[in-house]
Parts: sequence; structure tokens; C-alpha cells
Amino acid sequence: MAHDRGVPPGVTKVYDGIVLGAGISGLVSASVLLEKGARTVLVIDEYERVGGNHLDFSIDGYTFDVGSLIFQDDSPLVHRFPELLPRYVPVEPTWSRLNPQGKVTDYPFSMKDDLVAAGPAAWASMAASLVASRFRYRNQRNARDFTRFWVGTKAAERTGLEHYIERFCGLPSEVIDLDFARARMMWIADNARVWPRVTRAARGLRKRLARRGPEVEAPTQRRTQQLVRPREGFDALYRPLVERLESEGVEFLLSTPSTAIERADESLVVRTSAGDFSSPMLVSTVPTHRALALVGVDSEPLPTVTIISLLCSFAGRRGFDTSILYNFSHDGSWKRLTMHSDFYGPVREREYFCVEVVGSGSVRTVAEAEKSFREHTQANGLFHGDLRIEGGHVLENVYPVFTGGSAARAADQVALLHDHGVTSLGKQGGFDYQPTARVSTRNAEKKLGGTVSPK
Repeated sequence: MAHDRGVPPGVTKVYDGIVLGAGISGLVSASVLLEKGARTVLVIDEYERVGGNHLDFSIDGYTFDVGSLIFQDDSPLVHRFPELLPRYVPVEPTWSRLNPQGKVTDYPFSMKDDLVAAGPAAWASMAASLVASRFRYRNQRNARDFTRFWVGTKAAERTGLEHYIERFCGLPSEVIDLDFARARMMWIADNARVWPRVTRAARGLRKRLARRGPEVEAPTQRRTQQLVRPREGFDALYRPLVERLESEGVEFLLSTPSTAIERADESLVVRTSAGDFSSPMLVSTVPTHRALALVGVDSEPLPTVTIISLLCSFAGRRGFDTSILYNFSHDGSWKRLTMHSDFYGPVREREYFCVEVVGSGSVRTVAEAEKSFREHTQANGLFHGDLRIEGGHVLENVYPVFTGGSAARAADQVALLHDHGVTSLGKQGGFDYQPTARVSTRNAEKKLGGTVSPK
């Protein structure tokens, strides 16, 4: 409890700061508040454990993640919470994609399979399409225009890029804002710049010839280590982080939804079933429409992606050898699968993996996602053997999708919360596309004026 304030009538306890949400943005926010002088901070979350949407499920000896969660040892999250590093499991993940021709090939693009294999007639058609698209879509308006500008209409169709974008967002690419495309899909532009790739390859070849041996990293370069959570799950990963924050003055109130936020003099009171808590500083990382409802303002939910996860085990022969496989084909509702057994080993001689499906009009339930996945993988020869669905999970508000006017509406909602004394930030609280813990950490640090971790 803050030492220089009493407890107002009706308030259970007073804190120097309160954070709504115990995901990455919420945990970093609590740490930054301590850094800026808070002696007591309360973190409230309706989930039973910290980590937000970093969820895992243990089923009959298998441990599944929701999503494809790869961390790095140079992440700002590790810089702020170094006690995480010994808990991670070092891995060497590999990525591939299923293309529209039914071939498992390089991710995100294969010169050999996407271009060379098409043949001279298709090359000429794609080249002409690219030239025409550079003129037709030079004034880009949406994700479809962005994709077609960089690769051309014909190549976008052959590579499956447009289908993947729709599968990723659960919406047609022409209704997805250009800002979202630039934030999420700049890899399309990077891979479309053929000449820089050729010159980089040439420089690498010259270096190898000069050394007369295999290319090695320069002594000053450091290779980033890829990491995954411990075999036991995210609770084992975040436990030392929680213990450290608790030792520094942070309290966690989990499995407790907030019911209201009210102003009382110079402070805000957060009402919950476990009591009413007051603080002059309130940070929210929950969806903006939910935070606004707590202050008594009705608002329309912003568009976000719902992910349906299929938790699978398998015995037999796989039609691919990478740990992460993306679906760029023209069919099938699933977008990505992650082979957890490539990282942690099989269970009872069975491999196991998680499949991500974006909830859309045609696929809304686990049963619908399973049916679509089985039919598509069977048609493309991805699994030969005994494929079982061990469980499933539907997760809402996974990440924001920018459609017509949603960015402006999000800014208005964040500003309205600010007028009520609430600092709203993060993937959900700031309607901010944050694909990694690296981005979430740095954004929270910047937003609250804390020390910004190195990139």
C-alpha cells in the first residue's frame, strides 16, 4: 500500500498504479510503473494465469500452444525480464508453405517453384501483369492493391498471396486497410524487390570465393537464438517473472473480472467482485470497447481476428519436414500449423501439433474447422496415417484488423479513455498490431515513458 495515502471509504486498498490485463503489455506496464517510482502496483486479469493470449493446453501428455510462438534471446522482453532466458528451450525452427499447386515449398516465396516451374508462357504473363499492376495500383487503397502492386495480379494468384491474406484476416483483401498491409505484410514488398536480392546473393558468393571455403559469420556478429516456452507450459516460463514483480511491490489479482471504473477525486476506483481498488494511475490493456463499458460508455467493438485452434496428434508419415507450415493454397480454411513435437519430442511415439484457423463466415466452430482441415490435408497429402483431434479452443480478440475507418475509430476510443483518466495501450488496448513480444514490450515502454529496451 502507498505509505502516504489513507484508504478512502468503500475502497479495499490504494495502489500507486493499477494495470488491467496480465498479458505481455500488462506485465511490461507494471514493470515500467515500478521503474518510474511506483511502490505498489495491482495487476487485475479475468484469466487464471498471466501471459494473456500466450495459452497452452496439456492433454494426455501433450502440451499445445495457441499460435506459433517463437521468441528470441535478444528480445526486449528478455532484456526487461532476464530471468525468462534460462526457462526457454532453444530450438531451430524451419518454415515452409503449401502453394496453390499443391507443393510444399519455401516460405514466403520460392523463385524455383513459384516462377521457374511456371514455364515461359506464364513468365511472360506474370511480367506483363506486374508492369500493368505497377501503373494500375500505384495509388494503393487496400491490402489487395498493395499485394498486386508489388507482385502483379498473376503472381499474386499463382503464389496464393491474396488467398493467404484473406485466410489470415478472415476478410476479403480489398476491405483491409492499406495501413494494416504495410504493418503486417512488408515482407511481400521485401521479397518482390528482386534486384536487391540478386546483389546480396552476389556479394555472398564473392565472399565465399574469397575465403575459398564455406561462409562463416564475422567475429563481431552474433547469431540470434530462437526459443520456445518450456515443455511444462507458459506458467513455468512466467513464474520467475511474477515472483520478481511481486518482490518489487506488484500484486496479482487473477480470475477476477473488473465490473466498473469510477472517478473519485484525483484517483480512479476499479470495482471487482474481490473488492474496490483505487489508484491515481490506471493502465488498460484490455479491448477498448470493454474498457469503455467499465467507465459507462457504450461503443462498438473494433474488428479483430478470432482464432480457432485444433490440437492434434499424429502417427504416420508427414508430407512436409518443417516445424511450421503455412497454407497459401486456394482452398482450405487453416492458415498455419506448428509441430510442437519437433521442439519437445513425440509422446508415446506420436507427433503433435496445433493448427490455426481464422474464424470466418464458413468456419465458426471447432467441428467446422476440423472438417475443413481434414479434407484439405487429405487432398494435399500432408498426413498419411492416424490423425486425431485431441481438443480445440476458440480465442477472440487475438489481433486487430484494420478495415475502413477502424483505425480512426480506435484512436477516438483511446482518446475517450484518456479523457476518463485511463491510459489504454497494447495489442487490444491500443488497437495496435503487435506480432511479437518484442514489439509489445517496446511499445508499452514507449507509451509509459519507461526505459526502452534495445531492438
